[in-house]
Amino acid sequence: MSHLKFHWFLPTNGGDGRQVVGGGHGVEAGASGRAASVPYLGQVARSAEQLGFEAALTPTGAWCEDAWLSTAMLSSVSDRLKFLVAFRPGLTSPFLAAQMAGTFQNLTGGRLLLNVVTGGESHEQRMYGDYLDKEARYARCDEFLTIVRRLWTGESVSFAGEHLRLDEAVLAQIPDPLPEIYFGGSSPAAGRVAAKHADVYLTWGEPPTAVAEKVEWIRKLAADEGREVCFGIRLHTIARDTAEEAWAEADRLLAGIDESEIAKVQAGLRRSESEGQRRMLELNAGSKDGLEIHPNLWAGVGLVRGGAGTALVGSHDEIADLVEQYVAVGIEEFVLSGYPHLEESYRFGEGVLPELARRGLWEHPAPVTGRASVPFGSSEAAS
Repeated sequence: MSHLKFHWFLPTNGGDGRQVVGGGHGVEAGASGRAASVPYLGQVARSAEQLGFEAALTPTGAWCEDAWLSTAMLSSVSDRLKFLVAFRPGLTSPFLAAQMAGTFQNLTGGRLLLNVVTGGESHEQRMYGDYLDKEARYARCDEFLTIVRRLWTGESVSFAGEHLRLDEAVLAQIPDPLPEIYFGGSSPAAGRVAAKHADVYLTWGEPPTAVAEKVEWIRKLAADEGREVCFGIRLHTIARDTAEEAWAEADRLLAGIDESEIAKVQAGLRRSESEGQRRMLELNAGSKDGLEIHPNLWAGVGLVRGGAGTALVGSHDEIADLVEQYVAVGIEEFVLSGYPHLEESYRFGEGVLPELARRGLWEHPAPVTGRASVPFGSSEAAS
């Protein structure tokens, strides 16, 4: 098999800190100790790059900074790291989105990946002036991605759909290479769009048996479209030298989550129309009890954070073992995060990634070769 890909996360939402930063999916983000500034996010990006992460996911929504602008600014303070830019089709025209992708790809030297987020919260979509219901949003997304894909071929595109229309559109900024499209969603409508357009289907971190069912579902739908899709998973991580240290950190994070905040956030998240969000809520059941839902898989993050709500918790070996369980059901890419994002990138990058390399599952995408020279270390300098 090919080597696995690991991606990190840029906390442009409520910032970053030593507690779980809540919010997302239509719920107001909680405050944290580290603001989402270019200097700090640049630290996170450069660390992820040095450790061997391929890309960094940047979220989208009213609860965070704009993903396009944030990553464009951060591209100049990093060299190799790609940016998995989350964006919502329908909030901008397909031609402009295709042009932005071309500009980003060409000016960064091919460092753009696109995470297409259809939107699961009507009340948040209306903040952007989008009044379509969920089914119509997926239908529009299908039209949107059809148009964008055609524009990227350089053809003149005229299109008249139920939701989108344009005439004789020709794109000058063809992205090279074409950015891969990452797409998630657990509803039947999401599955249909993913099968037609996704390069990588992303799922949130459910237990391996549930992930296996999703992989087979999308794989069959894609085969019906004459396509093959890769699969990725979105998780948090708490990796330590020993299991005891890792679970102590999970307990510390849990102790910092107030019961009243859980009730408030859970009530907000239950308004979500997202099937994936519903499944996340089922995993934690709104309770601090019984959160290890599979060996070394912890659902505590989802008590106060919308979206991805589970974490890999354990020693470096234990987490590597769980990674292998996901690989066995078809996962090839892992989009990870942890609190704080700077420190946790090192915990995973210096603990788990080397273990996966020893198992032949991962290799650094840009390893440092050769030995650094030592100034004045030669015999000539000593003479």
